[in-house]
Amino acid sequence: MRLGSPGLLLLLFSSLRADTQEKEVRAMVGSDVELSCACPEGSRFDLNDVYVYWQTSESKTVVTYHIPQNSSLDNVDSHYRNRALMSPAGMQRGDFSLRLFNVTPQDEQKFHCLVLSQSLGFQEVLSVVVTLHVAANFSVPVVSIPHNPSQDELTFTCTSINGYPRPNVYWINKTDNSLLDQALQNDTVFLNTRGLYDVVSVLRIARTPSLNIGCCIENVLLRQNLTVGSQTGNSIGERDKITENPVSTREKTEVTWSVLAVLCLLVAVAVAIGWVCRDRWLRRSYAGVWAVRPEPELAGHV
Repeated sequence: MRLGSPGLLLLLFSSLRADTQEKEVRAMVGSDVELSCACPEGSRFDLNDVYVYWQTSESKTVVTYHIPQNSSLDNVDSHYRNRALMSPAGMQRGDFSLRLFNVTPQDEQKFHCLVLSQSLGFQEVLSVVVTLHVAANFSVPVVSIPHNPSQDELTFTCTSINGYPRPNVYWINKTDNSLLDQALQNDTVFLNTRGLYDVVSVLRIARTPSLNIGCCIENVLLRQNLTVGSQTGNSIGERDKITENPVSTREKTEVTWSVLAVLCLLVAVAVAIGWVCRDRWLRRSYAGVWAVRPEPELAGHV
């Protein structure tokens, strides 16, 4: 019996009942990952005897496959075409692992590897399910500070982008490292065009004389917490006053112009002195020439 198409393989797979190995692997978005599916070391296989099939467990999407004397991969799903590869040399050694290139968030699912032997009546040789977890680092959170610290209620906004999976967002009272009531915050989390998560969290809290809070973006899969602090109080008002005081700026401008005027005056005086000295030197040089000329003899002088 010869199975010449993945469709027939699917019919056969549905009738198989055997123990399946379970594995998990993690990969960063944009990286390459290997999904392991291998027999014990020392195994040898004839590629004209084995049928190897990789598909997703839930949607049954065809990832890649090996069928003896059939090099066509026309049935591979477009999402995995040219991205999923098995090594022929590895398969001969019993290593049917899948190399997946340029991992995307859509790749986070279960992958099923099934190996059958034709000479054994299409008996199952190996069955492995690999769960792929995908992750991406969130950007460092950016926290906006209220522009009007005199109002009764302060509004903070925390933004972080391009992470995976969906994050947890916390606001922290950094004075005692306690978590603020989540009822005070409103989180908006959405998928961007890259399939990654962007998050915007808005915190509204009553104003106190001094607040020292932080925004924390938690990536559970990477065990990563990105926290940025933001402190409000008298120091904020003083900083704004120094930065935005127009009088200070005008005074600095006036001082600058005064210094430039003095420098210009000194240069002009130096140039004038130079011209005077040069003129006097030229006059002395000219008189000396006449002094060395002999006086003409008087007519009739004996």
